[in-house]
Amino acid sequence: MKNIRVYLMALLVLLTFTLSSCELVGDIFEAGMWTALIIIVIIVLIVTWLFRKIRR
Repeated sequence: MKNIRVYLMALLVLLTFTLSSCELVGDIFEAGMWTALIIIVIIVLIVTWLFRKIRR
């Protein structure tokens, strides 16, 4: 029974560290998503401006 407690405590500590790193990775991906969205909007605006410039 003592061996099981040691393994459960080790598992709990491991999960604690891995879950916090997953949160960090999630935040990084969220920041990347917003950056990509802003870049896409800027590219669409530039392409729209270019088409309007060519048609005149």
